[in-house]
Amino acid sequence: MPLLVRTWNLFHGNAAPPERSAYLEQMVQLVSEGRPDVVCLQEIPLWALPHLGGWSGMTAVGAVAARPRLVSARLGAAITSLHHGLLRSALTGQANAILVAPGLRLGEQRTFVLSRRGEGERRICQAVRLAEVGLVANFHVTAAHADEQLLRAAAFADGLALPDEVVILCGDANLGPGEGSAYGELAAWGFSTPAEGIDQILVRGAPATAPSTWPRERRLVEGRLLSDHAPVELRVG
Repeated sequence: MPLLVRTWNLFHGNAAPPERSAYLEQMVQLVSEGRPDVVCLQEIPLWALPHLGGWSGMTAVGAVAARPRLVSARLGAAITSLHHGLLRSALTGQANAILVAPGLRLGEQRTFVLSRRGEGERRICQAVRLAEVGLVANFHVTAAHADEQLLRAAAFADGLALPDEVVILCGDANLGPGEGSAYGELAAWGFSTPAEGIDQILVRGAPATAPSTWPRERRLVEGRLLSDHAPVELRVG
């Protein structure tokens, strides 16, 4: 049975352009509509991690990318609420998360730090094994080091994968096709053709449809454009 997989950088819950208020709950509800099997999310404020399951109706697995600069994520959230557009994740910290449909069974969960000394923000790739599906890896890389960090994410997933296991690599690559050398290298490793933009779902070991980027109107809510990224989706199997 084909799996519907999505990825979305939530831009810390901001609209585009950013406003005083944030729309994180609306974003999570929107991207989980239509009963997707797997949703990979990036740029999530830490305070929101406990709410993802309730908002989406899915099982949420979070991984911390950057810890809050204050005593707690909750305090950072309270201050950030004064103006989400200006403060973003400066005080709250941020995370990645993988949402999984209720019928899928979670196995091994791992996290790997992609960024190295001198490469700016702390970036991670998280991975979960789904029984009878394969390995799902969710990454976010820094633009100035996108080639190297994207390959590190793929190597991390490759190292975890069992022989002949399906690998689904999702996230914000901050790199489009034709830029750098990473996509050519990943094609040689057997990964599927990338999407046109910087947000990607790459599949190895199973047939997959071409990745589809949501049109602008699909992420418009009450006249607001949610996030400065568009969700990307495809079907595996």
